[in-house]
Amino acid sequence: MHFRPSDPFRLTSGRLSPVYIDCRRIIGFPRARRRIVDLAVERIETAIGFERIAVVAGGETAGIPFAAWIAERLGLPMVYIRKKPKGFGRGAQIEGHWRDGDAMLLIEDLATDGGSKIGFIEAMRAAGAKVEHALVVFHYGIFSAAERLAVLGVTLHGLATWWDVVAEAEASRALAGSELDAVRRFLAAPETWSPAAV
Repeated sequence: MHFRPSDPFRLTSGRLSPVYIDCRRIIGFPRARRRIVDLAVERIETAIGFERIAVVAGGETAGIPFAAWIAERLGLPMVYIRKKPKGFGRGAQIEGHWRDGDAMLLIEDLATDGGSKIGFIEAMRAAGAKVEHALVVFHYGIFSAAERLAVLGVTLHGLATWWDVVAEAEASRALAGSELDAVRRFLAAPETWSPAAV
């Protein structure tokens, strides 16, 4: 997790952000990733129900390792989804084995505005899968991802948001003063936030 209000990050969407998270780094820390998988499995059990999932699907690329660990823990098959169909061979966008009508759970590392999730969900449904849930390790919690997925009939589940991180950073004094104020202003109004306000 990075805080840089005076030199903001540019997100995939083009937005400027004083905060940035890199969930890919977690794959290098076995105890941390085991804890995240524990939390994910607990969330799946309580919010979705194990019996409502037939296949775990990982989105290219950062969702793939998390999907593999979760599928292994649940004893379920796993597939992975490309952002675009492969340009050769079968031209597949989804790799793995599933049956028509299988309920797939989409796993990704994070959600900002939900754009990539929508693309994956459309590909999964085009391949004959039933998709009602997506789970991410981290959800920005400030953009319209949950609402955008809800329009498609998909519930977005996240293990943590920036609001959780800021509360912890403030409690531990890892973030204070003008930096904390800038991050809070961003979280309250991300579409209008500007680094000039720092």
